[in-house]
Amino acid sequence: MPHRLSIVLLILAGCALVGVGVFWMLDYFEAIGPFVLIGLIGLALAFRGFERLKGFSYTLWILTAVSLAMFYPQYFFTVGDFQLKRLIVPFVQLTMFGMGAHMSFEDFRGVVKMPKGVLIGIACHFIVMPLVGYTLSHLFGFSPEIAGGVILIGCVSSAMASNVMSYLSKANLALAVTIGACSTILSPFVTPFLMKWLAGQFVEVDIAHMMIDITNMIIIPIVAGFIFNLFYFGNETPRARTLQLVGFAVLIIVFNLLMMFVMESDIRGLAVSLLKSFGWFYLLPMISAIVFKRQKVSRLKLENMLSFMAMLGIVINTVIITASGRDNLLQVGGWLIISCLLHNLIGLSVGYFTALLFGLPERDRRTIAFEVGMQNGGVATGLALQMGKVATVGLASAIFGPLQNVTGSALANWFKKQPTDSVTSEVEEPILSKT
Repeated sequence: MPHRLSIVLLILAGCALVGVGVFWMLDYFEAIGPFVLIGLIGLALAFRGFERLKGFSYTLWILTAVSLAMFYPQYFFTVGDFQLKRLIVPFVQLTMFGMGAHMSFEDFRGVVKMPKGVLIGIACHFIVMPLVGYTLSHLFGFSPEIAGGVILIGCVSSAMASNVMSYLSKANLALAVTIGACSTILSPFVTPFLMKWLAGQFVEVDIAHMMIDITNMIIIPIVAGFIFNLFYFGNETPRARTLQLVGFAVLIIVFNLLMMFVMESDIRGLAVSLLKSFGWFYLLPMISAIVFKRQKVSRLKLENMLSFMAMLGIVINTVIITASGRDNLLQVGGWLIISCLLHNLIGLSVGYFTALLFGLPERDRRTIAFEVGMQNGGVATGLALQMGKVATVGLASAIFGPLQNVTGSALANWFKKQPTDSVTSEVEEPILSKT
């Protein structure tokens, strides 16, 4: 975007936000909505033209989505007979598929190469954030379901955005990818038990159902991403490829069998579920990868497309969640924002200083700060929906997600200006090439 156009858009956005202030002072609240939206959209577009500000553009789009849902919630409940909240889980799965498509088994080598950093990062993530969420929910005296949501955002895996922040801050990207991958794989087993222990007093938590829901939202789409990676990016031998495909097929079959018992389905239900799973998460990614490769779609174009789809999904989910919980947000929004901000900042700080306490180098400290303090809000939202409480339990994740992008971007920019280690991890280069 030309620099001159960015300046024009910045001026337009500034005028719109001044209009917001004028109408606010005149108590003419009905006219505020359009000016807020024009101001935020203008800023989001204008920031793309400034090198130091373009990292905040996506966050501004999220804020635009929140504002749109707050001012005009009635448009985001249904389209005809279709309930829009049914889109939440598919968009979370799409985001996880994008994560899996950028991953391979090589990303788990860091467990062997950097065991100390990985263990500290995972331990802090699944200890600090849940306990901080539990403490904040009591300190702020939220209603039970809002409190359950605050704890839930603390119990899920780390956010994919943490990898971006590690890259921007010149941290150890290889360590970031490994911690994020491990926390994601562990979450179906860890998150339900943490929720039962810490949030069971606030909301009903069915451990078996939650394990199935997390596996369905995270593990199975990541498997689909692995399959896509295998046929588009992979250089494995035919034998290694066959072994991986057999392993993925077994995993899908085992998951569907477990789901049949947990959901108390019958053989017919199992057959239908298996057909859907293999169609969507096994054959489709395989065929898509082969088609893209034969059409010679460039790696950069493909990754940009996956990233755009993931970001679009997050924006759409934010609109739907905010619209559903608008009334609750108007009641507790201010305190919930403060709670989420404290949750995020405490996680970032404890992650960094714990790594410092254990003698990890500066680059690893930065990585662990982001991996501990940044949470996967999409999964928390999907779980809230599966619990039937997206308008209450899902509110904390709707706020935490955009907020962590603001604080994470600011911290990454500050870190980038500070001196760091000169040593580069031996497993970092191949990961950097995929980012």
